[in-house]
Amino acid sequence: MSQTIHVTVNGAAREAEVEPRMLLVDFLRQTLSLTGTHVGCDTSQCGACTVHVDGVSVKACTMFAVQADGSAITTIEGLAGDGALHPLQAAFREEHGLQCGFCTPGMIMAAADLLARNPSSSEGEIRHALEGNYCRCTGYHNIVKAIQNAAGQMS
Repeated sequence: MSQTIHVTVNGAAREAEVEPRMLLVDFLRQTLSLTGTHVGCDTSQCGACTVHVDGVSVKACTMFAVQADGSAITTIEGLAGDGALHPLQAAFREEHGLQCGFCTPGMIMAAADLLARNPSSSEGEIRHALEGNYCRCTGYHNIVKAIQNAAGQMS
């Protein structure tokens, strides 16, 4: 028995029929073809599926699509505007804050939430905010530098 949901995704109103047990990450990837939100672990451990729901960072593998009914969702695809990279996206590129890139969308979305709440975050606060996002390639040093760079550009 499917259910109709109404969401705003990256600024566009969307309506879809979903099964009650469909995860938000699967809705974004399979129904809306927004594949920038990655599925890494299916257990909420890695953070690769991080998106914003009503302005708050959420792991999309821990939320059903029906729970997002009526919400505004921002994915990595919606973070940039007017054809330009978001400062976090640009800083990750400039500071070499990625290697394979699999964790990058989730890292950037978690960092965007942090900087929206605390634009002058310290290194310790950045590292704490990223505790739920795993990177198996970089060691986090350049990721933290990228977030600090972006924070400076955004302030």
